[in-house]
Amino acid sequence: MGTANTSRLLDYLDAPEAFRPEPSAPRRSCFQDYDLPLPPYHTTVFVPAHPRYVDEVPYIVYELFGRPDGDGATALAFTTPRKLAAALGEAQPWVATSLGVLATGMREHGVTVRLDPTVAPGVGNWTPADLAAYARAVR
Repeated sequence: MGTANTSRLLDYLDAPEAFRPEPSAPRRSCFQDYDLPLPPYHTTVFVPAHPRYVDEVPYIVYELFGRPDGDGATALAFTTPRKLAAALGEAQPWVATSLGVLATGMREHGVTVRLDPTVAPGVGNWTPADLAAYARAVR
């Protein structure tokens, strides 16, 4: 993969106050597209993410992806690690979290969450070589 996956969430957290975008109307939840009832708040989901280190303090960064309509970013969540690997590749780093906690945190930054999305081939896929290079870079 030619470019490193970067989280746009950091753009929101690290931006100086003068450059913060004006609050917009809340986005329509993508969960409204489902005919089935929403999963419970505490449902475990598997989310593309990777560790970061600032001044030797580790933390986790969720990877955000462009929305299909080109308007903003979306977080992807999968109901099983197998579905995540099928969509993003076996080398994709991930974390397990609660769907409700993820959705609440993302909503605070104007980011939607897609549950078990269909992902275009090659979008955001980490390769084993990318993962090895990242591991060397953060040591």
